[in-house]
Amino acid sequence: MEYSTLEAWQGMSESGIVYRLGSLYDRFQGMSDPRKAKGKQYSLLTLLVLIFLGKLSGKDKPVEIADWAKNHAKEIVPMLGLKRSRMPHHNTYRRVFQSIVSQEEFEGLLEEYHQQDTKAEGEVLSIDGKALRGSWVTGQERGDYVLSVYEGQSQQVKVQEVVESKENEIVAAPKALERVNLAGKIITGDAMHTQRVISAQILRGNGDYLWPVKENQPQAYQAIQQLFTCDQPKPGFGKIETDFQSVKQVSCGHGRIEIRTIQTSEMLNDYLDLPGLGQVYRLERKFFWLRQGQTYKTSCEIEFGMTSLKRKQASPAKVLKVRQAHWQIETGLHYRRDVTFHEDATRMTVGAAARILSIVHNLVLGLLKQAGFTNAAQGRRWFEGHLQEAFSLLCSGNSLS
Repeated sequence: MEYSTLEAWQGMSESGIVYRLGSLYDRFQGMSDPRKAKGKQYSLLTLLVLIFLGKLSGKDKPVEIADWAKNHAKEIVPMLGLKRSRMPHHNTYRRVFQSIVSQEEFEGLLEEYHQQDTKAEGEVLSIDGKALRGSWVTGQERGDYVLSVYEGQSQQVKVQEVVESKENEIVAAPKALERVNLAGKIITGDAMHTQRVISAQILRGNGDYLWPVKENQPQAYQAIQQLFTCDQPKPGFGKIETDFQSVKQVSCGHGRIEIRTIQTSEMLNDYLDLPGLGQVYRLERKFFWLRQGQTYKTSCEIEFGMTSLKRKQASPAKVLKVRQAHWQIETGLHYRRDVTFHEDATRMTVGAAARILSIVHNLVLGLLKQAGFTNAAQGRRWFEGHLQEAFSLLCSGNSLS
């Protein structure tokens, strides 16, 4: 193909590869390479493409990616337009993470790529932190720690913020949200984020929040707890009038039954000191574990919370749906990075290597979703036998176009 026949949305590399503008392949070409030209055997573009192809094919550690590339050299060389058939040593891939790629530049790539197209997004953004255990060095109090802003429907991390050694998630979260378009979004998080500062920030961005409330907010916790017991008859007083609305949902699977009951109320809106408070809620989750059709174990969890969503915006069913969406950051992101990509088991202790590796995993998870795979492990098994389709995914943003 000649340059004159390219569409307006296409580009062509020096090796003749046609790609979609804005694709990862396009963005890799613009990344800075601090290495001197003398002695450089592989371009940064080639190394990044091989890392991502290896990750899509189920290879995680640098030595695994190196072995995989060596075994597929006959396919890789003509596909990438390489001039040499010898594949990089595993230490070369490790150096990409340790000293070649800039953490700040890679963070920017993640944000630009995952925020360029919002058509597949849902309305809930979850924030949560994760320790990068592969970065821990003996004698250190802790290794690297990052906070992610995650959208579960597209399975994309919109922003990843490093939590510095003398900070915590409460400090890091407002920084992360500054780099996200909050308009029309509902931000959820753990109880530590039930804070005035971040709640006000979200409202200024024309978004909404939904936070659980625990004992770290004693006044709010006790007030909500007492509110949802006041509809029960009191000796000498009878039943107190309330505005409660509720809904119950039942789900079955994985050998258990879960019954979720949520109640909402506007009665504390003028009492609790949180900007823009719209409702409080009580969520009860009952679990019944089954064996041969018989219940052998039960448990019950109760959560209280607050949201800026007004009753006209959010019914009890909607509040429950938003709260459930937050749990996807554990199952859809953290679990997959640790179990599917073996992130914590991959030792990366030099510089920002562990942080950059986590960004790679965030991007690969987004690619798998774009390719139509909701099961990341299944997607990686498929791409292991479809190398050309994996490369097309990097060049176009989806596996088939």
